[in-house]
Amino acid sequence: MDPIIKRNIILENYQNPEKKGLIDDNSYLKMNTNNESCIDNLDIMYKIENGIITDACFDGEACAISTSATSIMMKKIIGLSIEEAKELIKNYENMLYERPYNENILGELMVYDEIYKQPNRKKCALLPFESLKKVVGYEENNDN
Repeated sequence: MDPIIKRNIILENYQNPEKKGLIDDNSYLKMNTNNESCIDNLDIMYKIENGIITDACFDGEACAISTSATSIMMKKIIGLSIEEAKELIKNYENMLYERPYNENILGELMVYDEIYKQPNRKKCALLPFESLKKVVGYEENNDN
């Protein structure tokens, strides 16, 4: 992907994030995820019905990478089954750790395909996925 397009996608999702704002609804699972080494602190809410992620939203304070990654993740996961979400997580982590992955599954998340060049930013790109992993029961030993 062209570096200018990547930058524009990241900036757009940082400045105008999708699904930002929490919902007062007890049917959502609420998770907090934060990065102890910086300001990143996000509350993420997930609504799962019949094994499908039917909605998600978030709020909090975070850097451009964490905020944009969360925004893109929100768009990507709504409508996915739990198993499809696990496959998304696996491919996303594989990309960030320079392992084989299916880019067709990732969509706009491909903007982080070179984040490995900035190891200190990898945690920022992974932050929203930490809560998703807990919500869908993703096991680290899923053949990663």
